[in-house]
Amino acid sequence: MFKTFMNRYGTPLTTGFFIVSGVTGVALFFHWGPTAFHPIHEWLSMVLLAPFILHLVKNWTSLVNYARRKTLYVPLIIAFAGCIPFFFQAPSGHAGNRQTAFMALPVLEHAPLTLLAPLVHTDADALVHRLQAQGYTVSSADQTLDDIAKASGHPVNDTVVAVLQRPHDHAGPGDGSGHGGHHQHPEQHQD
Repeated sequence: MFKTFMNRYGTPLTTGFFIVSGVTGVALFFHWGPTAFHPIHEWLSMVLLAPFILHLVKNWTSLVNYARRKTLYVPLIIAFAGCIPFFFQAPSGHAGNRQTAFMALPVLEHAPLTLLAPLVHTDADALVHRLQAQGYTVSSADQTLDDIAKASGHPVNDTVVAVLQRPHDHAGPGDGSGHGGHHQHPEQHQD
């Protein structure tokens, strides 16, 4: 039964998950698509390991033959050698931006709106109205983003983005843009 399953589904599953991994990987490389692509790429790449193992088991004899003919080693060496430069890169560029964002996120999550408002060039009341206009439940400017996210049933990451995005990205007057909504701030750049 296991052999039948491997013969029937090993390669199709590998192909399906590889397509998802490839598409999301290309989208991440070019900074396209929704933010959901990052967790999709990470998690489904992990899931891809299972059909890949099934594929290896199904094609084990061919793999051994590649090794005997020494045609397996050059592609493996090229693949692993291609990884080496990434270990010697300075922590800058997009990877640095992600690391900075991961470090800043807990600080932002636990800060009240009264402290966050000046960071986005508005006042606390305008920030409350901005979030309420986007469907968040906000009862006080003293609430943290974590509290607002829980009360609203939204992920806290989405709540952080709602606070940090440019005011002209949401509809409605009185959103507290403060400075006419045409300034572009470094914290608004995302990968």
